[in-house]
Amino acid sequence: MRNRTARRLLGTLAAVSALALTATACGSDASDAGAGKSGPEDVAAALEKGGKVTVWAWEPTLKKVVEDFEKKYPKVDVELVNAGTGDKQYTALQNAIAAGSGAPDVAQVEYYALGQFTIGKSVENLAPYGATRHGTSFTPGPWTAVHQGDDIYALPMDSGPMAFFYNKKVFDKHGVKVPTTWDEYVEAARTLHKADPKVFITNDTGDAGATTSLIWQAGGRPYKTQGTDVTIDFGDKGSKTYTATWQKLLDEKLVAPISSWSDGWYKGLADGSIATLSIGAWMPANLTSGVASAAGDWRVAPLPQWTKGDKASAENGGSSLAVPKAAKNKELAYAFTEFATTGAGASARVAAGAFPATRADLESKAFLDTEFPYFGGQKANQVFAESARNVGDDWKYLPYQVYANSVFNDTVGKAYVSPTKLSDGLKAWQDVSVKYGKDQGFAVND
Repeated sequence: MRNRTARRLLGTLAAVSALALTATACGSDASDAGAGKSGPEDVAAALEKGGKVTVWAWEPTLKKVVEDFEKKYPKVDVELVNAGTGDKQYTALQNAIAAGSGAPDVAQVEYYALGQFTIGKSVENLAPYGATRHGTSFTPGPWTAVHQGDDIYALPMDSGPMAFFYNKKVFDKHGVKVPTTWDEYVEAARTLHKADPKVFITNDTGDAGATTSLIWQAGGRPYKTQGTDVTIDFGDKGSKTYTATWQKLLDEKLVAPISSWSDGWYKGLADGSIATLSIGAWMPANLTSGVASAAGDWRVAPLPQWTKGDKASAENGGSSLAVPKAAKNKELAYAFTEFATTGAGASARVAAGAFPATRADLESKAFLDTEFPYFGGQKANQVFAESARNVGDDWKYLPYQVYANSVFNDTVGKAYVSPTKLSDGLKAWQDVSVKYGKDQGFAVND
């Protein structure tokens, strides 16, 4: 799930980026992590011997996984630690790596942030441990995010294929059809706001994750990375497609100037003044718990398309489990990581409310036939599963995406509070990201 607060990694991230590039310059080979040292047979032996594994993660469904793992392997003791959410944990993890002590054996890392750990050679290549056999087990978006060539730096824990959540009660009241294209979405926004000036199609005050996800769906690929070689181009066709449409919404003041996850946001979702969300498939639990009064009003549909008739989608959020190279017991760490992300462990997390990255769970009849009382009994997982199958599998994040996201509101965010155009804001974001990358020693082209 996306963090609910802006991600800010300042001095720590700069220091870690320098550390990452120093490791690269020293000639460390990304493919040597664990190579020739451990294999599946060593993992089996480690489970037989037993020991302790420390896991840093904030995801609540892992509690059940820990219980099941310890029951299956009674000689293994798993300590589950919430070291903070998102950037807070990343800061603690990077500090432990830099200090050479205190790092966990397993760490939850969101897909967008994984690059900063792989570029620094600070997480294990899991391929030698047996991770390669799971290549067809996961949906395209998450699997693309965790592997580079033959190297696998984490295993997908969950995913966030995007869907269109809409308030059916509000749509029906104003005679608005569910949009199937983004052009229809703009027309729906105009109709709703004209019928009731208090109603907005959605909220938006500038969000890096939402913006890049919609560019992803539009076919944009602004980031290209190969080791320390980086290209950033927000002038590509997909980015222009996104900005041309979203600029209309901003110019006509058709989106509510309310920040996501704020009290005003929850209120708007509850009273219908925020009529839709284009967001990850992890959202139902948040609506159920945070907008309980609107139960029965909301439904789920596929994302509107940039080209009529297409079925393109994108990811919005999601996390992996990685094994730091500083882990004390890498074999047991891998065993837990594999258990938690595949087979019974993954199914247990899905049953507890996580959205799967595993094809088997996404395709299971029980999952697809689950009825959501909140959505009027709709089998919403069928929409989410279809979205997962249609995610473009060639998206890349920057190896310093955490930093880039932290300066999004200082650049693109100006388009929401001033005459600055979105396209100009994206160019400013690009320029800042390029400068930062060069300052940290990356070879950056724009």
